[in-house]
Amino acid sequence: MTAPLHDTSAAETAAVDVAADVPAKAIEGRSPWKIAWVRLKRDKVALAGGVVVLFLILVAVFAPLIVSALGHPPNDFHEDKIDPLFGTPIGSWGGMSSDFLLGVEPVNGRDVFSRLVYGARISLLVAFLAALFAVALGTVFGIIAGYFGGWVDAAISRVMDVLLAFPQLLFIIALVSVLPNSLWGFSGSGVRIGALIVVIGFFGWPYVGRIVRGQTLSLREREYVEAARSLGAGRTYILFKELLPNLVAPITVYTTLMIPTNVLSEAALSFLGAGVKPPTASWGQMLSKAKEYYEADPMFMIAPGVAIFVTVLAFNLFGDGVRDALDPKGSR
Repeated sequence: MTAPLHDTSAAETAAVDVAADVPAKAIEGRSPWKIAWVRLKRDKVALAGGVVVLFLILVAVFAPLIVSALGHPPNDFHEDKIDPLFGTPIGSWGGMSSDFLLGVEPVNGRDVFSRLVYGARISLLVAFLAALFAVALGTVFGIIAGYFGGWVDAAISRVMDVLLAFPQLLFIIALVSVLPNSLWGFSGSGVRIGALIVVIGFFGWPYVGRIVRGQTLSLREREYVEAARSLGAGRTYILFKELLPNLVAPITVYTTLMIPTNVLSEAALSFLGAGVKPPTASWGQMLSKAKEYYEADPMFMIAPGVAIFVTVLAFNLFGDGVRDALDPKGSR
């Protein structure tokens, strides 16, 4: 017989030995939140929006420190910066200088930069707290309506329909007009801020409730809910231990998209005079006053307008990115 051309037994044995020496790589599981974070990191536009959102939050939190370093107290008058004849700031672009980065207000000469920074506190405070209030109510009523169904679902759904059809803006204006100067330990602008948070949140929860209700109708038929029910789990356990954790993703997405809407609502109400009381700084209030001087002092209108635009745009971009990242049908 003819001898084999190549003796492969030694090579195969060596390959097996090398493979045996290489440690096996453990398979690492990824949670849904980790997968979402990986997706979000790939979305550069959403990350840019998130960075701006974080910057705005830091500005609102540290407003006193920022103003003390770069500006003047927001309610101090600087009449020497105002033309006594026309009541407009002295100099170009609203009196912008190294001392007044964004110029001064007409007539009274208050620092626009300082009022813009303090206005961020009001806008973000109202937007965040109203969104949390709406999400809390919407989640509770939505999950109850979706799980129990029947007359409970019908009653809650009709209440949501009524609130969605109610003229929110007119109601807030009418409510603010009859509010006392002091209420529950708050006075002045504190009463207005509390009223804005409660009313905006109360009329906003049906939007969250309808989304949560629809998701609950789908989730209540899943196998893990049936398994928990067959094992004797109570309704409270199923609602808050089985269903609620699976609703966190849509609730988070809608919260990020609700905040910019609340920012616009607060600005619109302050523009109409139904927001915080002067001299408390507010972006909408600054726009309302700027409409009288936009020809002589355009910077007074540009500054709060750009602040509102950038804030809403940043939250919307970040919210869209979060929605795509949490989409279970998205690419891994």
